[in-house]
Amino acid sequence: MRKTFIQCGILGWGMEILWTGLDSFRRRDFKLTGHSSLWMFPIYGCAAFIGPVSRLLRKKNLLFRGNLYMLGIFLVEFFTGSLLKKKNWCPWDYGDAPLNIHGVIRLDYAPLWLLAGLFFEHVQNSTKKGGSLRPSGSAT
Repeated sequence: MRKTFIQCGILGWGMEILWTGLDSFRRRDFKLTGHSSLWMFPIYGCAAFIGPVSRLLRKKNLLFRGNLYMLGIFLVEFFTGSLLKKKNWCPWDYGDAPLNIHGVIRLDYAPLWLLAGLFFEHVQNSTKKGGSLRPSGSAT
């Protein structure tokens, strides 16, 4: 589980940096600077729990599983964001966004979290079946 936690933390960081870099493009900042926070590593690492849940739900359809992951991600985001906000350490603030809950959740991100959950499921199930995240031919 520790290896999967680290893997999910790193993947989450990468996804966040890519997402914020794309947002730079939207704002016409062609430096395409992406960013994250050290706090995000353990938060994304919690996606390690998707693997065991997905094995329990393997007979459920994709949309059901994706919605369940989305709800789980929202719960983790709400819980961690609320805790970090109390200390003024929260690296995100959705307070100005439409459909936000206490500035720590954006409901309009639901489709993105559904896809992220399914991505984490795929990665974890691929590596459990002997797959690897390394490109073929790379050194071990």
